Amino acid sequence: MNKSPVYFLPAYSNSSRGLVKSLPALLEQSGLSRVIAEKDLVAVKVHFGEPGNNTFVRPEFIRRIAEFLLALKARPFLTDTNTLYVGARTNSAQHLVTALRHGFDFSSAGAPLVIADGLRGNAGVKVPLGPPAVNREVTVAPEIYSADALVLATHFKGHEAFGFGGSLKNLGMGCTNRAGKLFIHATIAPSVFPSTCAGCGTCLKWCGYQAISVRKKKAQIDAARCVGCAECIAVCPRGAVEINWASDSPSESQKRMAEVARGVTLNKSGKILCLNFLTNITPNCDCNPFSEPLIVADLGVLASPDPVAIDQASIDLVNRAEALPGSGLKSGREAGGDKFRGLYPRIPYEIQLEWAEKIGLGQRGYQLIKIKESANP
Repeated sequence: MNKSPVYFLPAYSNSSRGLVKSLPALLEQSGLSRVIAEKDLVAVKVHFGEPGNNTFVRPEFIRRIAEFLLALKARPFLTDTNTLYVGARTNSAQHLVTALRHGFDFSSAGAPLVIADGLRGNAGVKVPLGPPAVNREVTVAPEIYSADALVLATHFKGHEAFGFGGSLKNLGMGCTNRAGKLFIHATIAPSVFPSTCAGCGTCLKWCGYQAISVRKKKAQIDAARCVGCAECIAVCPRGAVEINWASDSPSESQKRMAEVARGVTLNKSGKILCLNFLTNITPNCDCNPFSEPLIVADLGVLASPDPVAIDQASIDLVNRAEALPGSGLKSGREAGGDKFRGLYPRIPYEIQLEWAEKIGLGQRGYQLIKIKESANP
């Protein structure tokens, strides 16, 4: 089997142009201009960032993508879906305000904004899956489903529930509605470690489902109310909340996410480009209302039509790097060490890659192709 091409724009090279100005060269060499037709409605899937977080992909990069598509006479729009947890992106009205405050307006980002799953995040299209997928159907956000093409602009980083967050997560979690997110999170059960919990109430404030209470200076989670959104894990200042994998296999949520990702791609054959930004690589997701010390130095940007290959390449590049001081890694700090196992030793993150490959979403084998400096516009 031929390996999937993964194109690499390094963060540091002999060029003085920088990543923003060099991004069009990456888009061109990865073949985006060959698959986008005139008047194509192109969904550019982004993460508009949570208030207090500053490591999401910046509007300057997104504008370069929009300008590239506009030059092809396509019709790009920037899009994301509403969050399962209660925050500044829970509904489309708040979500758009957050996006605008973070610089994603038309004049800065170069394209209109569309929230893909409706006002309250409950709009969706049912997409049937065939074997070997376990689930018969998954839900896709309608505006993403209806688009002619899809460009993912993903901030690659660690993730407190899935080990890492890359293109697979941007497809699976980021392109479905509230019901789809609940479906993926349904097997994730957080637990509080009383010996570590200080009873500060931070998790209670962030829980949108009244599933947490503080009794005798210790947080307690009501399993009947908990939806598994994992926000409490992210915001606990003492690390006292972790996923209780004993309640279910850690493989199930990752497989479900991969199957939703597969559903997103089914009507986009040959019309998808994944971009992984290996910049500001943090231990946790951009849904957190803060940014943490980085794991490794900026590495660059990857592009590929294969979401499995690009995520595997991203993991390999991060693992080859030496960790930065203060990164929070428990192990794997050395060049070649497994950074994501060092962050989350109990999460077998390979499962999402293995299952995505098995159900035909892509392959883990890849050929890393450094873009030609001479092609920079």
